[in-house]
Amino acid sequence: MNPELDVQKNDDSGSYDAVVDGHVVGMIVYHTPRGTRRVTLSHTIVDPEYRGHGIATRLVKHALDDLRAHDQTLTNYCSFVADYIADHPEYKELVDSRFPGRATVPDRAPRGRAG
Repeated sequence: MNPELDVQKNDDSGSYDAVVDGHVVGMIVYHTPRGTRRVTLSHTIVDPEYRGHGIATRLVKHALDDLRAHDQTLTNYCSFVADYIADHPEYKELVDSRFPGRATVPDRAPRGRAG
């Protein structure tokens, strides 16, 4: 299964949603503290039947690219996001040095990437 996926930012629910055939099958929950340029990512969720198809990875990439495009910083509480940043160190600069969150980015070499 390689579902046709659309990622949408949903300001009403505070999430980046992975949408397949009109249904939300995964999300990253976020919060932007009022008056800041900082975004907190709290967790990544993908419905069990859609796991293992790269949906969480695409959600994280989309969210981080969106933060970068809007000159925002990241406070991270999601271990999946932390591992993604460790594997894609070009995003490490987004982590807010004053408020990095609790899911810190592992200090390791990136794991091998496919493709």
